[in-house]
Amino acid sequence: MTDDQTATSFDAHRCPNGHVSYPGHTRCPDCGEKQTETVDLADRTATVVTWTTSNATPPGVREPNHLAIVEFAVDGEAVRALGQLTTAEGVDIGDEVEPVYTEELREPGAGIREPDSQEWDGYRFEPV
Repeated sequence: MTDDQTATSFDAHRCPNGHVSYPGHTRCPDCGEKQTETVDLADRTATVVTWTTSNATPPGVREPNHLAIVEFAVDGEAVRALGQLTTAEGVDIGDEVEPVYTEELREPGAGIREPDSQEWDGYRFEPV
């Protein structure tokens, strides 16, 4: 986690049968049970499954924008998340990354009619 002490949790969700998913759902994607627990992924590391760079981004999104699918291991379950990389420099499939909190994943004033209607913070993945 960064030195920003206002960081929020990075929650995956678990059903009573132990299946974990990110993001959470009303019902578990594996078995249909209600997801009743959360698992904070903020202090864990993940493995890069794949990544890409987008050079044509929507208004307010950094360009180039490096995106990755990463996989966390949670109690024997694999949990995947899609997010921005802090950098693509030196990143390869199979590398280890950690979540890094940021207050603005994109510019709130660019292309959004009601900026106050959304949250702009979240996590990027930084190479370990």
